[in-house]
Parts: sequence; structure tokens; C-alpha cells
Amino acid sequence: MDTNELFHLLALLKVEGVGDIVAKKLINHCGSAENVFNSKLRSLKSIDGVGDVLVKKLADKTIFEKAEQELRFVEKEKVTILYYQDNDYPDKLKHCIDGPILLFASGNLNFKNRKIISIVGTREITSYGSNFCKQLIEDLAIFNPIIVSGFAYGVDIVAHQAAMENNLQTIGVLAHGLNQVYPKTHKKYVARMEGNGGFLTEFWSNSNPDKENFVRRNRIVAGMSEATVVIESAEKGGSLITAIMANEYNRDVFAVPGRTSDKLSQGCNNLIKTQRANLMTSAADLFYILNWELENKAIKPVQKQLFVVLNNEEQKVYDYLEQNGKQLLDIIALDCDFPIFRISSLLLTMELKGVIRPLPGKLFEAI
Repeated sequence: MDTNELFHLLALLKVEGVGDIVAKKLINHCGSAENVFNSKLRSLKSIDGVGDVLVKKLADKTIFEKAEQELRFVEKEKVTILYYQDNDYPDKLKHCIDGPILLFASGNLNFKNRKIISIVGTREITSYGSNFCKQLIEDLAIFNPIIVSGFAYGVDIVAHQAAMENNLQTIGVLAHGLNQVYPKTHKKYVARMEGNGGFLTEFWSNSNPDKENFVRRNRIVAGMSEATVVIESAEKGGSLITAIMANEYNRDVFAVPGRTSDKLSQGCNNLIKTQRANLMTSAADLFYILNWELENKAIKPVQKQLFVVLNNEEQKVYDYLEQNGKQLLDIIALDCDFPIFRISSLLLTMELKGVIRPLPGKLFEAI
């Protein structure tokens, strides 16, 4: 994008009453942001959602001063601009009607042919949530996905750190401009994240992390990803808003279950109960639902525990799988003469004991 068009795009976004949806309508009608300002009033008024009041505000000269100021910041700080019609803009976000028309980026971002997973949750993460998050990302690493989160305390920063430890590209979506770091204590992670990944925001350099910005930020987290994983959440919280937005964008949502007495599992449990999220017990659930093919991938071996004690039913299932290899859940139930509800419970218990592992397509195998 040339500097002149970027200048007019910035000016257009500063017009009061012009959001991403209206801006896209104007650009699609006129051909470019510059043409919007050069078009006849009658032509603009014919656009759905554009009336006399908005047309008058397009003549506000102060918007050009604000655009010039932001353009200077972009050029001085060498900010990367992602325009919604360009190839380097996140592909899935293009299909969101309210996706940002412009994104400001820093770091080394590469969205081409990459799987993108968002991981969100509480800022008050527990050891249970932290351990699950780290293990999940370690298991996802065989597919080299991009891990997206919001760079906040708790689940967000654990996800970013785990991604970096596994040499995965990770992106923090911010609720403020690129001229600051929030929270300030996370400044120590910035350089490493920008080395393989970085940051995205729709907010200008003069934008602070105001409360309402976080909800707008969440739609980017949900919209740019193939799936959103909620690891821990109280009954109410920003991660639940992200999950609902992901549902509205027709994205897959996963939630990690917890005990009914745990405050930070109530949100996840409710998502599962109301069928707004798939239950997640391991990365294999995500592979299965998203149909990620495991062939030719180096599956991380699961270490079998020493001296594992199996009851008679578990031993029967284990012996069957050891003799017959990979089998479908329904076939296991039929051949071992167990009802589906019972075999599902047995397989989960045996997985936790480390003697079997689930595979995509509702397959199971002995270890």
C-alpha cells in the first residue's frame, strides 16, 4: 500500500461514525479510501448506512491532522500495516464482517499456510491450568501452529511462554497502541516474541488499554484463529466473551473441564454444558475435531507408568488393544462386550493411567 492511500485510510477511520463495516462499504463503493473523499455527496448517500450526518463529517479537516500524526508514528517506528484486502492479512479475519480494516503489527509475522490457535483464560491461572496449557502447546508443536493470545496475566502469558519454549510463532493481540506495553511487567517478553511472532493491534499509538478496548481486541483473537481454547475461566470473564465471539464466527471452541467446586472451572464447565464448546482433555481432542491429519507426524510417545494396576475390565480392554492394534471406540465396545458409556469411562481412566492413548477419528491404541 502506498503512503497516500494509507494516509486516506487513516483519515477515513478517524471520521466519527465510520467503523470497520461502514469503511469497507465506502471503499468497496468508491474503489479506494482516497476516492471516498473525492466522491460526490449524492454518490456517497446512496450507500446503505451512509446518511447526511456522516457525509458532512467526511469534510472535517481535523481528521487529516490526526491521520498525519499517526502516519509519522508508523514511519518512525517502522510499524507494519496489514490491510484487509492484502495477502498478508490473517485470512480467516477477512471473512469477519467486523474485522479491522487495518492492523498495526510489530515483529516477524508470517500467516502463510499456517494453522492458528487462540488460547485464552483467566488471569488467575492455577497450577492445573498452567500445566495443562504447557502440555497442550508441547503436543500441538508437531503441527507448527501459530499460538495467539492477549499478552495479559495468567493463561495468556503462559501460552506465549510455552509457545516460545517450543519454538512456535506466537502473537499477542493488544488492546492499546504499539507505543506501550501492558502490563508493564511483560516488557521482558517483547523482544523474544518479536523474534518469532510479535504483536497485532487495531488501536492507534495514542490509545490506552481502556476497558472497552479489550472486548474489541477479543474479536480479533477469536476471528483470526481456526479454533479458540479456553483453559480456565470463572463464571464471567473476557475469555468467555472471546468464546462466544468465536461461536458467532463459526469457529470451533474448546474448553478444559474442571471440578464443579472450582471457581475457575465454572466458565469452562458451563461452555461445555451449554454445547458452546467441545470438551478438551488433551491435544488429541483438537486434532480429531479439526481433522488435523497425524500421518507423517512424529507423535510424542506417552510414557507408560511403572507398576500400573488395572482392574479386570481395564485389563480386558488393554489386552484387546494390545492384540488388535488401533481400534474404533464402537468396535472396542462391541468386541469387549461393554456398553458405550462404560467403555468411554474405562478408556478415559486408562488414558490417565498412561496405558492407552487416543488418536484422531475416535481411535485408541495400547502403549
